[in-house]
Amino acid sequence: MAEIGNAAHAGGGNREVLRAQHGGAAAALGAYPALRDLPAGDWLALAAHAVEPNGYFLPDWQSAVDVSARGRRHVFALAARNEARDLTALLPVVSAWRAFKIPLPVLVSADPYGDLGTPLLDGRAPLDAARAMIVQARTAGAHAIVLRDVTLQGPAIDAIMAALRETGAVPHVLRAEQRACLDATADGEQLLRDALGSKKLKELRRQHNRLAEHGPVVFTVAKTPEDVARAIEIFLALEASGWKASRGTALVQHQGDAAFIRRATVALAARRQCEVVTLSAGETPIAAGIVLRHLDRAFWFKLGVDERFAKFSPGVQLTLELTRHLCADPEIALADSTAAPGQPMIEPIWRSRLPIGDLVIPLRRYDPVVALTIGALRLRAQIRTRVRQLFRLLHSSLRAKRSNPV
Repeated sequence: MAEIGNAAHAGGGNREVLRAQHGGAAAALGAYPALRDLPAGDWLALAAHAVEPNGYFLPDWQSAVDVSARGRRHVFALAARNEARDLTALLPVVSAWRAFKIPLPVLVSADPYGDLGTPLLDGRAPLDAARAMIVQARTAGAHAIVLRDVTLQGPAIDAIMAALRETGAVPHVLRAEQRACLDATADGEQLLRDALGSKKLKELRRQHNRLAEHGPVVFTVAKTPEDVARAIEIFLALEASGWKASRGTALVQHQGDAAFIRRATVALAARRQCEVVTLSAGETPIAAGIVLRHLDRAFWFKLGVDERFAKFSPGVQLTLELTRHLCADPEIALADSTAAPGQPMIEPIWRSRLPIGDLVIPLRRYDPVVALTIGALRLRAQIRTRVRQLFRLLHSSLRAKRSNPV
């Protein structure tokens, strides 16, 4: 832990921060309301005027996560209001101890079961909203905010950066990556031709024709609450039929996760904020995906496929149809894949890129707690990277031994 100690020394050697314990680090959260106590009407009004969309912080989604999703329940609300008592900023948060097992008085954006933590800021006065959010966090005793998986070049972060410049505090980028997104203002067919080329499209058409031997290939979009309720069961069955089930990560394998996704998708569909897309061959669904909608942006949450049809590329076939569907929708300007950078299925098709990363937002200038936080998170990331490398090496070694037994 030398890196953490050095960070404290560089920041002035404040020994108090080194004595923070689990309870002390999380105590400041008592100053924030529980997310479930936030008035739904205020939250909906803010979402309707957000300067930047985030489908994973919509009230119907995040509330369902908070009620039952595994490991993501009981979060708090960093919320700010203007003089008229309108909600102008909202960030669901947890303590640094809960997020990282780091005992420091730092807030961390909560995991919304979707890789996007961009705060909701009122688009009518985003700078005022960002200022108010920072003041609210500082007043309640937090020293920094760690924003995970935020859009690094968007109006919400721009407003936060502008508010920080006024105080002289300097944010720190912990991680910066590019992930696939879709420019839905483009012509869908032209976009696919440009992305894949004629040879690849010809091969995919051949697979589509082979798939049609099992029955007519049909792409459907469930939009109403009733249709979404039926389609989500198809999605859950598909997701649990493949490798996710063997790893124990399929939603339906965990009662709380299954309850969350059923509740969230139906509630969002009632506000036209969720669609479930399905590709079928005859009577057999072969791929399905969940798409959230907020303002002019779509968010692709998850994909499930029937791996018995793997040779026909069902995930890719569904992606082609979803691309055409979103590009034909005048209400959608951009679709965020919310996929990990380097994801081999989506990146060759959705060629636009969205800068995504993690930020440490200092709430005071020259605060040793911020230096400690950055040092601890860097060290944690290094350890996790080394553990993953060792795991991959061990896995490769075991696989080699099975292939070449002595």
